[in-house]
Amino acid sequence: MLDVKVAGSAVLGIDRDRVWSALQNPDVLVRTIPGCERLEETGPDTYRMTVTAGVASIKGVYQGEVALSEPEAPRRFVLRARGQGAPGTVDATVEVRLSEVDGGTRIDYDADAVVGGMIGGVGQRMLSTVAKKTAGEFFSAVESHLVSGGEAPVPGTAPAVPGTAREAAVPGAPAEQVRVFERPAPPARQGVPAWTVVTAFGMGAGIALGSAVIGWLLGRADRRR
Repeated sequence: MLDVKVAGSAVLGIDRDRVWSALQNPDVLVRTIPGCERLEETGPDTYRMTVTAGVASIKGVYQGEVALSEPEAPRRFVLRARGQGAPGTVDATVEVRLSEVDGGTRIDYDADAVVGGMIGGVGQRMLSTVAKKTAGEFFSAVESHLVSGGEAPVPGTAPAVPGTAREAAVPGAPAEQVRVFERPAPPARQGVPAWTVVTAFGMGAGIALGSAVIGWLLGRADRRR
């Protein structure tokens, strides 16, 4: 097992209330978390995630669980995330803080995780670099979504549209008890190493660590075949 700590920040040109709402809303998150295919609500502020990583025919599917806690709207929240796949596991706690800056919002995150599996050759520096890159992609996607006029819609009020998130029913379960959010797979990013096309789990800034660890593990496993 390896203890990993990652810290970083991002500035979005969006007011804090809108950013807060986006980071709390699964319909926005399923559109913007890299690799996220499905979010299933399992309880108040808790979700099960399905994420995909890979380039072209090299792909891996991972399962993760996330829980939001200690919310202090719109200033901070804590999320706890667990994910696992064939190459490894990660158990992370991430504190996310939002502060107002001129014309926008500054997001600071501190992630503390324990990773296991095929992790022996992965160093702290590499994990931090990939984690920050992935977190940057996520925050950029959130900002682009909001700048383009996208908001956090009320689940179930809009029909499914190709290329956007949709809410799906779970067979055999009452609609009022289980909500599932899905999106079509994004276009493949050609020419990008597999380990940078990382899977993401953890709500909001939780991807800063979880995606880096599992994505890197996936890349190592693929290269050893």
